[in-house]
Amino acid sequence: MKPAVTAVLGPTNTGKTHLAVERMCAHSSGVMGFPLRLLAREVYDRVVRLKGADQVALVTGEEKIVPPNARWHLCTVESMPEHDTAFVALDEAQLGTDAERGHVFTDRLLRRRGREETMILGSEALRPMIRDLVPEAEIIGRPRFSRLTYAGAKKISRLPKRSAIVAFSAEEVYAVAEMLRRLRGGAAVVMGALSPRTRNAQVAMFQAGEVDYLVATDAIGMGLNMDVAHVAFAGLHKFDGRRTRRLTVAEMAQIAGRAGRHQRDGTFGGIVEEGPGAFTPEEVFAIEEHRFPRIEHLYWRNGEPDMAGVDALIASLERRPEPGVLLPAPQSTDLAVLKRLAEEPWVRDRVRTPAMVRRLWAACGLPDFRKLGLDPHTRFVSRVFGYLSEGRGVVPNQWFADEVARLDTVAGDVETIAGRIAAIRSWAYIAQRPDWLADPAAGAERTRGIEERLSDGLHASLTQRFVDKRTTALIRQIGADSSLLPVVIGAEGEVLVEDHPIGRLDGFRFTVDPAARAGDRRLLLAAAEKRLAGERSRRADALVAAEDAGVSLDGAAIVWAGHPVAHLTPGPSLARPQIRLDRALDCLTRPQRDAVQARLVRWLAAAMARHLPAIAALAEAARDPQATPALRVVAGELEAAGGLIARLAVREPLDALDPDERKRLRRMGIVIGALDLFDPRLLKPGAARWRRALLAVRGDAPDLPREGASVLPRGAAGARLATGFRPLGAQAVRVDLVERIARAAHDARQGRKPFAPDPALATSMGVEPATFERLMAELGFRTVRHAPPGDAPATPAWVWHGRRPPRREERPVPPPTGAFAALAGWNRHG
Repeated sequence: MKPAVTAVLGPTNTGKTHLAVERMCAHSSGVMGFPLRLLAREVYDRVVRLKGADQVALVTGEEKIVPPNARWHLCTVESMPEHDTAFVALDEAQLGTDAERGHVFTDRLLRRRGREETMILGSEALRPMIRDLVPEAEIIGRPRFSRLTYAGAKKISRLPKRSAIVAFSAEEVYAVAEMLRRLRGGAAVVMGALSPRTRNAQVAMFQAGEVDYLVATDAIGMGLNMDVAHVAFAGLHKFDGRRTRRLTVAEMAQIAGRAGRHQRDGTFGGIVEEGPGAFTPEEVFAIEEHRFPRIEHLYWRNGEPDMAGVDALIASLERRPEPGVLLPAPQSTDLAVLKRLAEEPWVRDRVRTPAMVRRLWAACGLPDFRKLGLDPHTRFVSRVFGYLSEGRGVVPNQWFADEVARLDTVAGDVETIAGRIAAIRSWAYIAQRPDWLADPAAGAERTRGIEERLSDGLHASLTQRFVDKRTTALIRQIGADSSLLPVVIGAEGEVLVEDHPIGRLDGFRFTVDPAARAGDRRLLLAAAEKRLAGERSRRADALVAAEDAGVSLDGAAIVWAGHPVAHLTPGPSLARPQIRLDRALDCLTRPQRDAVQARLVRWLAAAMARHLPAIAALAEAARDPQATPALRVVAGELEAAGGLIARLAVREPLDALDPDERKRLRRMGIVIGALDLFDPRLLKPGAARWRRALLAVRGDAPDLPREGASVLPRGAAGARLATGFRPLGAQAVRVDLVERIARAAHDARQGRKPFAPDPALATSMGVEPATFERLMAELGFRTVRHAPPGDAPATPAWVWHGRRPPRREERPVPPPTGAFAALAGWNRHG
C-alpha cells in the first residue's frame, strides 16, 4: 500500500499543527520538522505530556534530548533525522520561499516521507507548488476557526489588553516595550533569538496576566500559541538579511493571524494611521478574506551534494534545478563560508578524502548565531575546522572551556546578556556534534547549564527593565470605582497601592515616589490624582473648620498642618495683601477652593487685628472719607511704612493735625514721638515677624534684629529705622528708648536755661556718650559750657533751642508715595 501524503493548507488559527501532532501520536513513530527551535520545544513539551519523556526526543542545532527508546522526534527542519519512521510532518512549508533557508524546506518537501503517512502543513498560497511537486498528495483546506478583522490604527497608549505588538528589530522591540512600561505597566518580550527558557518565562507572565501586553518579532507568526486578542504592527518593513523591504501580504496575514484563539475572534491593526507603516485597503481586504497571491516558485539546492572533493561539493551545491517551479537558492551563509575556506591552501591540503570533505561541510554549517557577518564568522569556522582536521580531530578542551567560562556571567544589561546567549548557542552547537569534542556529553551539559543561567538572568533583566508591577497594579484599577482602589495613606503621608509605594501626600500635594523612573511619573500622578480626591476633599473640609491657632504664617506662606496652603501677594496696600492659594489646591473643586479662600481671608483679618492692630486701623483711617486730608496722608504714609516712620517724612501734614486727630492716632496705638511715629507693639518679636512678612510681600523685607536688643552696632542686622532702630553715630537705638530719653531730657530742662541731664538712663540702656550727644542734637538741644556757683569746674550743659536741624541722612525729605502724594500737595503747594 502506497504511503499517504496529505497537504493541510490554510490560514493561521486553523489547528493544523494540533492535527499533525494528533496524527503523529497515533502512529508507532514519527518526526516533525519546525521552522523555529522555540516552536519545536513547545510541541515537544506537549507530546511529552501525552507520551512520556522517555518516548519523545527534541533535536535542534543547539539542543538534543534523545532518550534511548525515543519514538517521536520534534526537530528544527535542518535537524530532521534521516532514519525511517512511520510518520513525517513538515510545518510551515511555504518557507521554501525564504532566501536563506528556503532550500531546506524544499528539500524536506521533496525527499522526506513517512513509512505510513506524510503531512505537509502550510499556507493556502502553497497549493500550486503541492500540485506540481507532490502530485500524489491529497490537499485538504482548513478554514480559520474564528474571524480576523481590521481594527484600524491605535496609539500604543490606547491598545486593548491582551495585545501583541510586532516589531522587526531588537532595538524596536525594546523601544516599544519601554513605552508600554511607562504607559501600561510593562510587557513581555518574545524574540526568535531568545532561548526557549527565557521565551517560556516571558510568555508565562503574559499568559498569567502579570502583564497585559506582549512585544515580539515576527517569530510569533510561526505557530507559537499565545492568548492574543489583538495584533498591532509597529511597522510594515523588515530587513531580510539583504535589504529592507515591505512585508508581503502573506507575511502580514501570518503574523496578524496570531490574534484570536480557536473560535474566539481576533483583530489586527497598526500604530500609525498613514504613511509607509499603515495598511492599504487592498492589504486589509486580502488579510480579512484570506486571499493571497499564490506561490509560483520555491528555492532549491541539491540535498545530496557530491563529497568527492571540495570543488565537486561546491559544484553540486551550485547546480541549478530542472526548468520548472524550482529556482536555484541564493548563496546562503554556509556555502559562502565554504567558498572562502576553499581558497585557503591549508584547507585544500587537509581535505583529500570524502570523509574530510564531509567534515568541512559540517563545520561550514555552524550557524552565525551572533550575527557577526561573513568575515568574522568565517574566521571562527576556520579555527574550528582547523582543530577538527588535525591531531585527534576534536576542539581542544581548554579553548572550549575558556570560551564557555567567559560567557558564564549574568552581569550586564539586556543586550549584553542576549549577546552571551547567542554566543553560547554556538558552543552548544559544537557540543551537540557527536565527534567534535573529546567529551561531547560533558560539553553539552556545561553549555546547557550556562544557557539556562543566562536565560534566567535575561528573563530577570527583561522583567526589571520592561515591567513595573506598581504601575501595572494602578493600570488594572483605572476605569474602576475610585472607592474600590486600595489606597493607603500612612502616618507620614506615604501613599501605597496594593502595598506598592507610589509617592507621598504632603498636605494637598502628591509627589511621585523618587524611585519611579521619569517616564512613570505622569502615569502615577494621573492615577493618584484621580483616586486621592476623597482624601483631599476631607482635608479641605478640615482646613475650613480649623481653629485660627492651627494656621500660621511662615514668611509669605500660609501654613496649615505643616504644609503651605496659600501665599500672600501684593494687594491695594500693605495692610490689605491678597491671598493666592497654593497650586497644590488646584485639585479641589471650585466650591472647595472658594470655601478655603474665604476661611483664610477670615484668618488673615483676625491675625492682622491680633498682631498688627495699628496697621489695620491706619489703613481704615487712610480711606476714611470723613477724615481730613492731613490725617489721611499721615495714616497712609504710616501704613505704607509698616507703622513706623520718621517724623521728618510727614512733618507738614503732621503739623496740620488738630488735637482730636492726634488723639485718634494715639487711640490706634501710634506714638507721636520727638523723632519718629511708631506703634511700640510692633517692636515685639511676634508682631515684628508679621510686619516683616507684609513688607516682604511688597519686595522690601528688612533683616530682623536679634530678639531683646535695645542698642545695636551700626551696620548690624536690623540696625535701621525700618526695623525700629534709629541709627545714631556708631550705634542704632530702638525708637521707643529714644523716645524715653527724649522725654527725660525735656522733663529735666527749665525753659531755655542750660541744664545737665542725668546720663544714667542712657548708660543703663547701653548708649555710648558719643551716641547720647548725637541723640541730644537730633532732639534739638545744643551744648554750652555751664559754670556752677562756687569754685566747681565748668561742666557740659545743654540748651533747648526750639528747633531740630534735619539729619544728614534725611536730607532732602522724600515726598509722600502712592495714593497719598496728591493729598500731601494740599500744604506744599498752598
